[in-house]
Amino acid sequence: MIKQLTFLFMLLLVSRVAKADPIAGEMSRKSEEMTPYVILNPEHNVTDILPPSSKSADNPDIYFTADELIFNEEKETLEAVGDVVISRENLKVFADKIVYNKKNDTIEALGHVKLEEADGTTVFADEVNLTSKLTRAEMTKIVTIMRDGSRLWAEHFHKKENNNKVMRNVIYTPCDCCTADFNKAPLWRIRARKVTHDAQNKNMNYNHAFLDIKDVPVLYTPFLSHPDPTVKRRSGFLAPKIGKTSYLGGTFEAKYFWNINEHSDILFSPIITANKGIVWGGRYRGYTQNAYIEATGTYLHDDNDERAEHRSNLFSTMRYEINDLWVASSHINYASDSLYLKELSLDKDDEAWLTSDVALERFSGQNYTSLEAYYYKLISYNLRENDADTFERMKYDKPLVAPLFESEWLTEPDKFGSYFKNEFGLASVYHAGGVQSHRLSMINAWNLPWTSPFGERYKITGSVKTDAYDIKEYHYQQGKKSYDGTPTRVFPQLGIEWKLPFIKASETSRQIIEPVVVGVLAPNGGNKSSRIPNEDSQDLHLEDTNILDLDRYAGYDRNDNGSRISYGFNWSSYGNVMGRTSAFLAQTYQFNKKTSFTESTDSTGHLSDYVGRIYAAPSSMLDLTYRFRLDRQDYKLTYSELASSIGTNMLNLYVSYIYLQKNDKASELMKTRQELYTGIHAALTRDWSIDIYNRVDLAKNGCSLEHGGNLIYEDECFKFVTTVKKYTSNDPDLDDSYEFNFSFYLKTLGGLGS
Repeated sequence: MIKQLTFLFMLLLVSRVAKADPIAGEMSRKSEEMTPYVILNPEHNVTDILPPSSKSADNPDIYFTADELIFNEEKETLEAVGDVVISRENLKVFADKIVYNKKNDTIEALGHVKLEEADGTTVFADEVNLTSKLTRAEMTKIVTIMRDGSRLWAEHFHKKENNNKVMRNVIYTPCDCCTADFNKAPLWRIRARKVTHDAQNKNMNYNHAFLDIKDVPVLYTPFLSHPDPTVKRRSGFLAPKIGKTSYLGGTFEAKYFWNINEHSDILFSPIITANKGIVWGGRYRGYTQNAYIEATGTYLHDDNDERAEHRSNLFSTMRYEINDLWVASSHINYASDSLYLKELSLDKDDEAWLTSDVALERFSGQNYTSLEAYYYKLISYNLRENDADTFERMKYDKPLVAPLFESEWLTEPDKFGSYFKNEFGLASVYHAGGVQSHRLSMINAWNLPWTSPFGERYKITGSVKTDAYDIKEYHYQQGKKSYDGTPTRVFPQLGIEWKLPFIKASETSRQIIEPVVVGVLAPNGGNKSSRIPNEDSQDLHLEDTNILDLDRYAGYDRNDNGSRISYGFNWSSYGNVMGRTSAFLAQTYQFNKKTSFTESTDSTGHLSDYVGRIYAAPSSMLDLTYRFRLDRQDYKLTYSELASSIGTNMLNLYVSYIYLQKNDKASELMKTRQELYTGIHAALTRDWSIDIYNRVDLAKNGCSLEHGGNLIYEDECFKFVTTVKKYTSNDPDLDDSYEFNFSFYLKTLGGLGS
């Protein structure tokens, strides 16, 4: 606020006019019969006629225009009259009349005084007076419109010699209202009898301040202090948060912000609860020139015998840019038990796994190298309730990956356009259950992209993958057999891709249809699944994103063996003004019925299922993406995913649906999944809106997993949000739980929530 009322207006601006004695001297030497009216050139620069010693970087040039310039030698006054405009650096002043009295060393601006700053702030006043060698200033009946639209009124403004400012009878509001009538109450405003700006300590102090809602006082404080707008961060208390849960009871979260320095801070946020005492919590953030770190966590001592005595969580992120090529990073995600995050409504409370990792990466042009380590923690309470045996086994059999090394580099294309892509990988995986796997892999590939004179696009790829393993305590065939050893394997592949785009253009649209054929030649065997455990290639699907790939596995432990031909087409249509529609459909013919990929996806026969994708956005009212997989024999859906948004900002419907058929041959977590999410947003009025949603697990007799909604009021200066939701859980302590939240925000002041 003080930034907008700064008196650079006269302190820096008109002080230059006061020094303009050469103007007065020149005019006094002119004949008195001369007309006193002078039309000034808009580009006239006052400093051009000042003594050279007056010009400096600390006293920048002043430009002004006026209809008349009058000098009274007897009274020693200089008057600029009629549409006076004075500009200096980032400030421009408008007035009907400006009078400088050299004898008294005073400046007076009269009539429709307006100050415009470069940041968009505008100050209006009836008159301005500067005295005491321009160190004291007074303004009456000022109105300020800030760049964000906020408004401030004050009946009197006084600037002291120590640069402190005092305003009396002040009104402030960010709401839209008539600037000329500050007595007409907006939606909310702050009234204060006196506002003082402590320039040295950069504080704003209020005496007898009221918060009014529609002209009704709802909050009074005899004294209030906060940092002025020039202060970006300062230690102090933040708005608290109140609430209630069945586990914690009533809660009150106090927040204290400690500004350690410009680059780091700590937020203390203990939660005082009715049932569990104090939940200690906090956050640390730190920045340096090359690094960033953020860590949040909580701790709770629980005397309940059914829970762990010491419960806690820690989430942290770190990134350090060592130099232009190397970057180090880490993510720590930890929770003491599977219910802690849910019971305290903390982040990641719906996650099944918490993953922690550290990484060292190198980026150099097209080349990439990384050294990583991963640690996993299972917190899925749904899995624990549905399949306790699987939960316990996976909990104690979770992997530790350290190290995981990957390097990829590409050569420059030769004169024919061909290039080599080389990959090198190293991984060690340890299970608490006993199995250990150490892998060393190398993939050398040669690629040749080529476009024929007829527009055909080819890409030929030949690759050789070499693996060496050290395996200990590997149990296979449902644990009936075990293996220890050092197996090796070499797996070659040859692939060729062909595309031929056809384009049709009209006055209103353009269409592209592109048939695609991919042929892969590879040996049938080579996986050695009875010797090599599958650590990184378990969760896999045949879908539109991988059906045309040379290797459809995401990891290294399984090779995509067997020769095959994949074929399909892409079709797209583009409107000249707006709109786009596209479709993709493909299938694979496998020469060998029994390959590792077909067995993993529970497929039989030479032909794969059909996979496809449809995207439609013909106008701004529809955005639809549909991905599917059809059984090749009976055309039943084995995978289906839909995401669609229909409507406008006034009324919008969102639908999301996913169906995934059970696959016992892949990961144990890949059970049948069928879920529907629907949501609707409606703008009831300009300021009121409502959101309603429902998430249903269709694989469980239509059970609603979660439903709720928001009621929102939002205008230019106020926002109020009410949220209600109910969710169903397999955990008896969380089943049929409700959550109710409300929060309100006053623009520029902050808010309060529960």
